[in-house]
Amino acid sequence: MAKSVFYHAGCSVCLSAEQDILNLIGASNVEVVNLGEDKSKIPQAEKAGVKSVPALLTPNGHVLHINFGASMADVKG
Repeated sequence: MAKSVFYHAGCSVCLSAEQDILNLIGASNVEVVNLGEDKSKIPQAEKAGVKSVPALLTPNGHVLHINFGASMADVKG
Protein backbone atom coordinates (compact mmCIF):
# COMPACT_ATOMS: atom_id res chain seq x y z
CA MET A 1 0.00 0.00 0.00
CA ALA A 2 1.26 3.47 -0.87
CA LYS A 3 1.73 5.98 1.93
CA SER A 4 -0.27 9.13 2.45
CA VAL A 5 1.74 12.36 2.42
CA PHE A 6 1.10 14.99 5.08
CA TYR A 7 2.26 18.44 3.97
CA HIS A 8 2.70 21.22 6.50
CA ALA A 9 4.73 24.36 7.15
CA GLY A 10 5.77 23.93 10.77
CA CYS A 11 3.24 26.32 12.35
CA SER A 12 1.42 25.39 15.55
CA VAL A 13 -1.77 24.50 13.64
CA CYS A 14 0.24 22.22 11.35
CA LEU A 15 2.18 20.54 14.15
CA SER A 16 -1.02 19.80 16.05
CA ALA A 17 -2.61 18.34 12.92
CA GLU A 18 0.54 16.27 12.29
CA GLN A 19 0.23 14.61 15.68
CA ASP A 20 -3.45 13.86 15.09
CA ILE A 21 -2.76 12.38 11.64
CA LEU A 22 0.09 10.23 12.94
CA ASN A 23 -2.09 8.97 15.78
CA LEU A 24 -5.02 8.23 13.45
CA ILE A 25 -3.20 6.68 10.51
CA GLY A 26 0.06 5.52 12.05
CA ALA A 27 3.54 6.89 11.47
CA SER A 28 4.48 4.00 9.19
CA ASN A 29 1.63 4.91 6.81
CA VAL A 30 2.40 8.61 6.42
CA GLU A 31 5.29 10.54 4.93
CA VAL A 32 5.53 13.92 6.67
CA VAL A 33 6.83 16.81 4.56
CA ASN A 34 7.55 20.13 6.26
CA LEU A 35 7.47 22.64 3.40
CA GLY A 36 8.85 25.33 5.70
CA GLU A 37 12.06 23.33 6.03
CA ASP A 38 12.14 21.75 2.56
CA LYS A 39 10.90 24.30 0.02
CA SER A 40 12.12 22.08 -2.83
CA LYS A 41 8.99 19.94 -2.27
CA ILE A 42 6.58 22.86 -2.88
CA PRO A 43 6.22 22.17 -6.64
CA GLN A 44 5.44 18.51 -5.87
CA ALA A 45 2.76 19.54 -3.38
CA GLU A 46 1.22 22.07 -5.76
CA LYS A 47 1.20 19.55 -8.62
CA ALA A 48 -0.70 17.15 -6.35
CA GLY A 49 -3.32 19.86 -5.73
CA VAL A 50 -2.29 21.22 -2.33
CA LYS A 51 -3.69 24.75 -1.99
CA SER A 52 -2.98 25.30 1.72
CA VAL A 53 -1.36 23.51 4.61
CA PRO A 54 -1.82 21.39 6.56
CA ALA A 55 -3.03 18.96 3.92
CA LEU A 56 -3.07 15.20 3.53
CA LEU A 57 -2.51 13.62 0.13
CA THR A 58 -4.14 10.18 0.12
CA PRO A 59 -2.62 7.21 -1.73
CA ASN A 60 -5.28 7.53 -4.44
CA GLY A 61 -4.38 11.17 -5.10
CA HIS A 62 -7.08 13.06 -3.18
CA VAL A 63 -5.99 16.12 -1.22
CA LEU A 64 -7.68 16.65 2.13
CA HIS A 65 -7.15 20.22 3.32
CA ILE A 66 -7.16 20.29 7.11
CA ASN A 67 -7.86 23.33 9.29
CA PHE A 68 -6.37 26.23 7.32
CA GLY A 69 -2.90 27.11 8.58
CA ALA A 70 -1.22 28.83 5.62
CA SER A 71 -1.74 29.26 1.89
CA MET A 72 0.90 27.95 -0.49
CA ALA A 73 1.73 31.58 -1.32
CA ASP A 74 2.54 32.12 2.36
CA VAL A 75 4.68 28.99 2.44
CA LYS A 76 6.63 30.13 -0.62
CA GLY A 77 7.31 33.39 1.23
